[in-house]
Amino acid sequence: MIGKLSGRLDYIASDHVLLDVSGVGYVVHCSDRTLAALPPKGEAVSLYTELLVREDLLQLFGFLSPYEREWHRLLVSVQGVGAKASMAILGTLGAEGAARAVALGDWSAVRAAPGVGPKLAQRVVNELKDKAPSAMALGGDPGAQDLVVPDGGPTTTTPQRALSGAAQAEALSALQNLGYAPADAARAVAEVAGAAPEADTPGMIRAALRLLAPRE
Repeated sequence: MIGKLSGRLDYIASDHVLLDVSGVGYVVHCSDRTLAALPPKGEAVSLYTELLVREDLLQLFGFLSPYEREWHRLLVSVQGVGAKASMAILGTLGAEGAARAVALGDWSAVRAAPGVGPKLAQRVVNELKDKAPSAMALGGDPGAQDLVVPDGGPTTTTPQRALSGAAQAEALSALQNLGYAPADAARAVAEVAGAAPEADTPGMIRAALRLLAPRE
């Protein structure tokens, strides 16, 4: 299993890149969002990967973070969602956007991905809603945003996004520790993250608690 590749970009195509790893070229398929975040040709990058194995095909798919790769795995576990549809969903929403849409039951957001119809979008939300909390808890992975890897070591390209993911994961954990059901906690955190993505952990917890408070 190839879980991660680090090398230099030989070229960037419309749906994949050629990554030179110590003289071996790997074709890695990526979403539009990932392709847009990559540095120019010739630069060093690191991508987390998932290998698709079929009788007549071997394909590598590349992701900016383990969190994004985990959502790809969840998406392709849904009946009718193949790698192409997963790439379309992640390219449209990103991992955090997909998590928020599933947690909120917002299948119309999933439907916005090219090639994803209403029935498939509803199936994605219905089948993943119970898995969303555990997947969202991975959002604080400290290595989640490593992308460019120059000679001096990895650099973090989007620190605010990494901090946001960490805050969501910590808030979700805190709410579950307070006794809230995982699905309810995930919906509240997703709603807060959508309204105030810059919120820190305490702020996110307070806002989520207000949403979860019983209404008189």
